[in-house]
Amino acid sequence: MSVGEKAKAKAEQAVGKTVRRVAHSVHKETLAAKGAALEARGRIRGEKERAKDSFKR
Repeated sequence: MSVGEKAKAKAEQAVGKTVRRVAHSVHKETLAAKGAALEARGRIRGEKERAKDSFKR
């Protein structure tokens, strides 16, 4: 478990959500999909870190 990895996960989620919302507002669906993918990658990274934490206990 790394605090840095958890921070990266939260940052990816925040950036992805922002990109997705802005892209939707200006009707750029390709960019919105990229933002959604980035957000999903952040969620998966966060889940991985939580799983690693549960095995350390």
